[in-house]
Amino acid sequence: MKSRVEELKSLLNKYSYEYHVQDKPLVSDAVYDNLFSELKKLEAESPELITPDSPTQRVGNELLESFRKINHSSRMLSLNDVFSREDVEAWFKRIDKLLPGRKHEYFADIKMDGLACALVYQDGLFQQAITRGDSYVGEDVTANVKTISSVPLRLRESSDQKAKTLLKGRTEIRGEIIMYKVDFENLNKERVKSGEQAYANPRNLAAGTIRQLDTKLVALRPLRFRAYDLIRENEQEVPTHMEAYRLLRELGVTANTQATTFDSLDGVLKYVDEWDTKRHELPFITDGLVIKVNDRKLYKDLGVVGKQPRAAVAYKYAAEEATTILKDIVISIGRTGAATPVGVFNPVSIAGTTVQHASLHNADEIARKDIRVGDTVVIYKAGDIIPQVEKVLLELRPKSSKQFEYEKELKRQYPELEFVRPEGEAVYRVKGASGPLLLKKGLEHFASKGALDIDWLGEKNVVALVDAKLVHDLADIFTLTKEQVVELERFADLSAENLVSAIKAKKTSTLPRFIYGLGIRHVGEQTSIDLAERFKILNMLSIATLDDLRAVNGVGEIVAESILGWFADPDNQKLLEKFEKLGVKQTFESKAKGKLHGQSFVITGTLETMSRDAAANRIRELGGTFQTSVAKGTTYLVMGQKAGQSKADKARSLGTKVIEETELLKIIG
Repeated sequence: MKSRVEELKSLLNKYSYEYHVQDKPLVSDAVYDNLFSELKKLEAESPELITPDSPTQRVGNELLESFRKINHSSRMLSLNDVFSREDVEAWFKRIDKLLPGRKHEYFADIKMDGLACALVYQDGLFQQAITRGDSYVGEDVTANVKTISSVPLRLRESSDQKAKTLLKGRTEIRGEIIMYKVDFENLNKERVKSGEQAYANPRNLAAGTIRQLDTKLVALRPLRFRAYDLIRENEQEVPTHMEAYRLLRELGVTANTQATTFDSLDGVLKYVDEWDTKRHELPFITDGLVIKVNDRKLYKDLGVVGKQPRAAVAYKYAAEEATTILKDIVISIGRTGAATPVGVFNPVSIAGTTVQHASLHNADEIARKDIRVGDTVVIYKAGDIIPQVEKVLLELRPKSSKQFEYEKELKRQYPELEFVRPEGEAVYRVKGASGPLLLKKGLEHFASKGALDIDWLGEKNVVALVDAKLVHDLADIFTLTKEQVVELERFADLSAENLVSAIKAKKTSTLPRFIYGLGIRHVGEQTSIDLAERFKILNMLSIATLDDLRAVNGVGEIVAESILGWFADPDNQKLLEKFEKLGVKQTFESKAKGKLHGQSFVITGTLETMSRDAAANRIRELGGTFQTSVAKGTTYLVMGQKAGQSKADKARSLGTKVIEETELLKIIG
């Protein structure tokens, strides 16, 4: 039995290393679980065979009373931050001045955003885990760290001679406890699904988890450990930082593979630029780089100033957290009828991008954080995660602020709609409007004459496609095949082919038609044209600020906020990404040079020679503006048959020229 236990321990530790460190699993989870169960059973029968490095000792089952204070063997120093290329260059000059005539190499690595922790091994066996604390004294979190699968309970045997020496005596490994972005997102999805509040960010969650007194809870969280330092009593055993990384990997400990060395400032700055764009591809969150003198003896000789070593700096990329003022809360109606509140802010730069709006999730979230219009709020954006409000700075709250009354705002912003909040749900929804019903209406509008004008995609065909679950959003029509459509009751070979061909023909449309087709509240055909003239491409419209939008002719506060809210809705962001992936494009040709540019028209009554829509389209084609009502600045009011006098009276009072249909025909040719 003893030999079987040893064989199982060895094999399971090998599988765990391949899975959690190498990311190359040798066997399926089922195989691992079966072997683990066998080992657990054998150890239960013979408890004397249980050793500290057994995989069964990793699973948390303790309820701690508190964390003991532990002195570090040497200080766990933090690094001095630098924020620009000029700062890095200045640091280089200081190092050159401190090491005159001495050749020195530089080491650079990705800086992980987690909880710093030191792991202590004695003769290769894991003994203790200590947090950074105040750099001199940390907390003993051994029981919790033991649950992290990427922390080896015994260091890996290696054929490398240098690594073998590290399996004797005391070895300290320092690193960061982190949570991968995908694990964090999946954890939050499960919490939201079960009605719990989403966590703010992976760094805070990792740190909070390690300080839990219930190790069972810690074991449930997908934490990982990545090393950045290796400490031995005999410092000559690890001469450089680069060698430390190589030895860490030999010992079965995860260390970043992005680390490298440079002999010049130019090399380091190129590395800085490279990871400014590539860092969001990493599985974990980073806010910068670590740059050090590679030679560890030189590193030590350069000494410490305060809490920071002279021989290292932390280069910080653009902030991923900032403060701004909440200007308004706009409620957006998504394709499922859900009413999602969107915060509109003064534009602020986070992680190199300008952020001006973010989802506030639901009424409960607004109430829990007591978010009010006029508040100064902290916005955070970790990696590619959507910007969110972390908290309100109550000290800066205006005295005149009022609590946000969600139901009152729903009635104000959508007076024509009724909303209900289903029992057990956090979200208000449009009463009587299911997801499919809204989709049908949205798709009819998307295919209508003023929008993409798709032949064969009328009301009945839209209903057939949605009911058959062939279409789940607007973009799905561009994935339809003749083979799918012909299966529906309404279609034969020819009609199916006609529909698919008609849709394919509109894969490229004009930008104004596409904007109008999206169905953004308060954005009609003319406003779509005005927006296209101002922004030229859809992407520029999607990132427009409130002030940018208000500067567009005919776009006031309500329309601007509606546009902002639409583009801030996560469902709509995914929809636009899907359009792009499917190759749906928009073209734009400015009408600003048309002969009617700067002239605006209103038509009242019935025209004899053409429909009002046809006249409106012709006016727009020539660069003119078609309006639905007379306003200050309207150029012409066209009087059709059976036209009333009220608009004519208003036009004359505002100085608008009143003309007949015959004069309109001369103007538009």
